Amino acid sequence: MSDPVVAQKGPYEIEVTADTTYAWCRCGLSKKQPLCDGAHTVTDLRPIIWQAEKDAIVYLCGCKHSQDKPYCDGTHNSL
Repeated sequence: MSDPVVAQKGPYEIEVTADTTYAWCRCGLSKKQPLCDGAHTVTDLRPIIWQAEKDAIVYLCGCKHSQDKPYCDGTHNSL
């Protein structure tokens, strides 16, 4: 499996809407970070599809190495 590109060493803060489906960029190549724009086609990494349970501000992983994908778990601090 390909290693993801570190898009940024820190989380992306985004506002999500309840019952909306999102595709989190797993490869790190998307120009629309932290969301997928289809750039992964040159890798074997595919986006993680998830649905927001409620309207909220969430912190999505920017380093692509979180153990709680798509959410940031602080792993970027050890890179």
